Amino acid sequence: MKKTGVTAFGEILVDMLPEPGLKPGSLCFSVHAGGAPANVAVAVARLGVPSAFIGKTGNDAFGEYLRKTLEENGVDVRGLVADPKAPTTEALVSLTAAGERSFSFYRTGCADTLFRTDELNTAVIAESKIFHFGSLSMTEEPVLSATRFAVETARKSGCLISFDPNYRPTLWAGPEEARSRIEPVLEHVDILKVSEEEAEWLTGEKTVEKAAAALKARGISLVFVTLGAKGAFFSGKKAEGSVPSPDGRCVDTTGAGDSFFGAVLASLNRFGNEDIKEGLDRETLEKITQYANRAATLTVGRKGAIPALPSKEELEISAK
Repeated sequence: MKKTGVTAFGEILVDMLPEPGLKPGSLCFSVHAGGAPANVAVAVARLGVPSAFIGKTGNDAFGEYLRKTLEENGVDVRGLVADPKAPTTEALVSLTAAGERSFSFYRTGCADTLFRTDELNTAVIAESKIFHFGSLSMTEEPVLSATRFAVETARKSGCLISFDPNYRPTLWAGPEEARSRIEPVLEHVDILKVSEEEAEWLTGEKTVEKAAAALKARGISLVFVTLGAKGAFFSGKKAEGSVPSPDGRCVDTTGAGDSFFGAVLASLNRFGNEDIKEGLDRETLEKITQYANRAATLTVGRKGAIPALPSKEELEISAK
């Protein structure tokens, strides 16, 4: 029996969210814990499933803040490393009036990109049912090699492999570089979450049905395509369909996808790995997607990523 439901590997950083200035024309920022894999680890833990995080911060005030945030949310941090010289990564978040966000990353030479293969706590991975990662840890060395080794370790340990491309064009030399690194890992992935735009970018297909079919043809067992305010599309080996999102107020979409996927992975934790690979039935997948949609809707109603992630109790209340 695996001790940990989900172990997430990759970037952890501080999101700097804009706040009203102290005087006309000034700009202030509030600090929030973030980074997609870290968000997923916290989302899973808040939903009552044991989770762990593997990554790197700076040995600085932001790094200590991030470690403390994970610990306070019950995330296993044995795999979290503090770099003695490099600073913690930062992302400045810009929000539109509708809550849509864009990012400006301060990441060159920062800690999350400097994670090395020899720093990987393989015991944490071996104890996990699901190993989750994204593409930001594949943008440069040495974390690129560490990511590949982590995926290999997870596969050998019998983990299900979960992947969210989380494509950020400004962090790559170009789309071809991104594809050349993302596409080879897809053959190792069991569970995939993509946005509607990422689905088309990866496959060239204009509809989510065809895009999901193309992705499953690579050997992926279960694909989720998030559709923003419209909800999400699921596609497994036995069933596929769309589930609308519940109505809700949108303040900040920063953690929406991570909240959605965290809820999916927390739900999948109760099924056997082979059951997931062979295909869950339509009713089960619809319930999982409904649950994940509710999580995302609650998240976008609040500011920040990790601070906005809902608890298990909040999701239970929202279902009534």
